[in-house]
Amino acid sequence: MGAEQIKYNKSRLFWIGVLALFTAGMCAALRGALFTSMKADFFDAAALEQSATLLSGAVAAAFLGNAFTLFLASPCLDVLGIGNVLRGAAACFIISIAMTLGATLISDVDTIYAVLWASMFIQGIGWGGQEAAINPMTTSLYPEDRTHRLNVLHAWWPAGIIIGGLIGWTVQFDMDWKILFSVVLIPAIAVLILSIGLKFPPTERAAAGISMTDMFMEIVRRPSFLIWLGAMILTASSELVPGQWVDFSLSKTVGMSGILLLVYVAGLMFVMRHFAGPLAHKLSNVGLLWFSSVLAAIGLYMLSNADSPITALIAATVWGTGVCFMWPTMMASVAERYPRGGSWFIGLIGSAGMLAIYFILPKLGAIADAKQIELAGGEAALKALTPEQLDPITAQATSASFAVIGLIPLALIAIFAAIWLYEKKVAKKVS
Repeated sequence: MGAEQIKYNKSRLFWIGVLALFTAGMCAALRGALFTSMKADFFDAAALEQSATLLSGAVAAAFLGNAFTLFLASPCLDVLGIGNVLRGAAACFIISIAMTLGATLISDVDTIYAVLWASMFIQGIGWGGQEAAINPMTTSLYPEDRTHRLNVLHAWWPAGIIIGGLIGWTVQFDMDWKILFSVVLIPAIAVLILSIGLKFPPTERAAAGISMTDMFMEIVRRPSFLIWLGAMILTASSELVPGQWVDFSLSKTVGMSGILLLVYVAGLMFVMRHFAGPLAHKLSNVGLLWFSSVLAAIGLYMLSNADSPITALIAATVWGTGVCFMWPTMMASVAERYPRGGSWFIGLIGSAGMLAIYFILPKLGAIADAKQIELAGGEAALKALTPEQLDPITAQATSASFAVIGLIPLALIAIFAAIWLYEKKVAKKVS
């Protein structure tokens, strides 16, 4: 029986997927909003000269865990069961929060880093488990409306960012970051409870009778998928790296909280993703991705040079409009072009995107730390600075690191232009 039959509660399944992604969005926003507080609590006192590197390295483990899980769980999704994967993912979020809070009881820097890294990796496993389950579940439930439904589903990622970002923003009013970080337990527990006893559909690949062997062989038969794999590395980096870095990198340079910029962008994304279907129909998926890349490149350049709330808001609007459709439209594009690749292909591109961020985020931390040392005149001089003296140096250092991100979407403009022109040429020949 197919996923379209009555035995599947499509509405409830879809909204469980929404809540799962909302949970992941909250976590991502809280990691960004509380970055400065966590850095101060865990590393500044003992290792100021490398504190940004240490915390960004630990936070990046969430992306590694996501990539690891997407790579392993996606091809085995029908064996593991979508419901089991979702319940396991929710449990990982709960365990991760407990470990992060537990790290505050440790005094040794190396041990703190190890525990934080492990907790973020487990959080990434939960995040990856959710992505591995809900994307193929959605394409299975709505095979005739993939692009629109995936964009609506992924509208709840920015919804989670809005709520998580606003919760995290209250840390400036002397709210304990540990209490704020714990709020994510509420939706995580809700996903766990709501998914118990519910029947989940098979993936499209399994419903169509395509074997796992055929699914794995698809990458040999159609190596053009590797182009989409490479593009996903760049699209994910254009969207998610700035989201994790924006509060730390911009708050001291634009005269407003960076996390409020992220919340504003998330609001744009939440609204605009509900209109992805008509846009993709008019432009095609790859045409939409090309326009998105142009706007992302312009927006990130503008953000790296923003020096006031107004310029930051304008830049954030351009960047947010650019990255808005990237992730879900990449998923839909691969699902449509490579149906025999099934959940594995969808998982692979997500895994590639997360793995890229795992490597990029610590590099940005290292760039910021190195620039701080250079501007201060050495490690000893940096440690001797007062907080008032340190602030302008940190602002310059983080702006330098943020500018690096702006180079990423430039390659996407060329890649999507080439795919768009090629597919138009093929379509003309067929017609």
